Amino acid sequence: MRDRGIRYGGDYNPEQWPEEVWSEDVTLMVEAGVNLVTVGVFAWGELQGGPRQELQSGWMDRVLSLLHSAGVGVDLATATASPPPWLSAVHPEILPVSATGVRLSPGGRQHYCPSSPAYRDAAIDLVRRMARRYGDHAALELWHIGNEYGCHVPACYCDVSASAFRRWLRERYADIDELNRAWGTTFWSQRYRSFDEILPPRAAPTFPNPTQRLDFARFSNDELLACYHAEKSVLRELTPDVPVTTNLMGLFRPVDGWAWGRQMDLVSVDRYPDPADPDAHVGAALVADLTRSLGKGRPWYLTEQAPGAVNWRRVNAAKSRGQFRSWSLQAVARGADAVLQFQWRASAAGAEKFHSAMVPHAGTDTHLWREVVTLGADLRRLAPVAGQPVPAEVAIALDWESWWALELESHPSAEVRQVDLLMEMYRPIYEAGIVADLTHPGADLSRYRLVVLPALYSVSDEIAANVDAYVRDGGVAVVTYFSGIVDTDDRIRLGGYPAPWQEMLGLSVEEFAPLPSGTSDPLTGPLASRTSHALRWEERVRLHGAEALLTIGGGPLEGGAAVTVHDYSRGTAYYLATSPDPVTTARVVAHAISRAQVASAASVPAGVEAVRRGEHLFLINHADGERRVDIGESARADLLTGSMHSGAVTLGQGDAVVLGPPQAPVR
Repeated sequence: MRDRGIRYGGDYNPEQWPEEVWSEDVTLMVEAGVNLVTVGVFAWGELQGGPRQELQSGWMDRVLSLLHSAGVGVDLATATASPPPWLSAVHPEILPVSATGVRLSPGGRQHYCPSSPAYRDAAIDLVRRMARRYGDHAALELWHIGNEYGCHVPACYCDVSASAFRRWLRERYADIDELNRAWGTTFWSQRYRSFDEILPPRAAPTFPNPTQRLDFARFSNDELLACYHAEKSVLRELTPDVPVTTNLMGLFRPVDGWAWGRQMDLVSVDRYPDPADPDAHVGAALVADLTRSLGKGRPWYLTEQAPGAVNWRRVNAAKSRGQFRSWSLQAVARGADAVLQFQWRASAAGAEKFHSAMVPHAGTDTHLWREVVTLGADLRRLAPVAGQPVPAEVAIALDWESWWALELESHPSAEVRQVDLLMEMYRPIYEAGIVADLTHPGADLSRYRLVVLPALYSVSDEIAANVDAYVRDGGVAVVTYFSGIVDTDDRIRLGGYPAPWQEMLGLSVEEFAPLPSGTSDPLTGPLASRTSHALRWEERVRLHGAEALLTIGGGPLEGGAAVTVHDYSRGTAYYLATSPDPVTTARVVAHAISRAQVASAASVPAGVEAVRRGEHLFLINHADGERRVDIGESARADLLTGSMHSGAVTLGQGDAVVLGPPQAPVR
């Protein structure tokens, strides 16, 4: 790909507009500093009029040439995300079926069964024609396969999917006795005589078999990934030098980000924090860190965000002035080399006509357009940070397969949710000015000083040993409740919880005692304040060498350990047997950060984000009001303005600076 600094632009859908608008679009793109647009995401119906027909692509030819003449590169979509009506008319079997047996109809988008041979054949045919026509086009920088896989149809329960599921199970288990063992089918008289008797976990009188549900989640992810890989194989064959991507959706449960990240030349994400949420920037930072981590630290692309309001929430709040800029700079700070929007020009018709765009319905004499132009100028100035790494000494473990198992039915508490615990542990790290990677718990952990494991419910023997070895060799780990409970078949690890890590943690858990919603118990101990309290969950803990940092101060488990620390060989393991209130959680995390000797990027007041990328320090003010940050006495240049700062820098609401390395004083 061409070295063009930070890419800036968005989804461009010229097929929605008369051709005379296209020239105006390109003129405005140049004014805004746009250098990359995504074209053709939902254009299948405009590109192909029937099965295996030649491309109706004269309009696309003209669009790509027009963009190239203006210096705007193209992320060209394969257009397979939304089959046109003719495909389901010719092949009604491609339409997906819900768990309750309802066959979904065309008229929206993503109306295809991922296992459908007819859908895959039609998609591959279209991709082959696209690659042959545009593979050597000068505007082409990147292929964009599909769109938001699994967003509307994460799984299909039709008969075609049932057959594919049975094939998948035969590959996984080889014989039916092994499947019966893994699924525990002696319970509720579920034993199968052959694979032919197995169905997807469709709607049943009560809880379906949990391991069947888990395997179906694995299967459904694999089928979506197979659709992506089928298209990628064609593009690799015909355009081997053009990188490929697809837009993930961050903390999206149905799609295993680790599996998908391995298949992408660069990892991309769509990110839509809610402007009505005062803490949205924290979740947005987490998604950015996750996306960078899925690509093993490589720069990533923000492929979609909203310049203003979206259209799909119950109430669609507009962004406050400066929020579009500050959230975009946050993405760059945390490793993004592209800031793209949905979409370039706001649609006049269709389901997303009230979704904001870079060119709003009201035109260019608007504050939104002026913010679009301002951000384009900012991103041009940030070209020196493109390609630079974002170092991290802390990691948070996330395993999608464990997540799938964690949130199945019939558990001690339905209020134990992966993203909630992830955010509870991420927030104090973020607020301390420390960048965290996300990591698969089976990956090499040795590069990190601190590893946090929030509700890692399901672990293989290999993962259990990996975490144990990390602590034994000198690492610091923070493990929360409901971790290490089952194996990868969702079978309980017997002998007390968490069976794989009792020695490492210096304790064992006899019994879970989740708290009813809205209730809490006080917490006491060295890390407690007068207002510390336990939320959501408690456990009956027996200490075998661990020290209690927090103790339950009331209720049936009064006097029991709530948070512990244990020195184990050369390392240290913390255990949270509850969810403390946010202030107390921050104290626990700070204790672990200090033990791990992790330094922050900068000492910042509440509401200011501090991130190092390469040699540059990003300071972004998300607070309501002005903030002042001490940056030391050496002068530092702001990449955004060219101004020199020393001593302290004052940031207005929504403001940011990107400071270069300290400069030696002139003598």
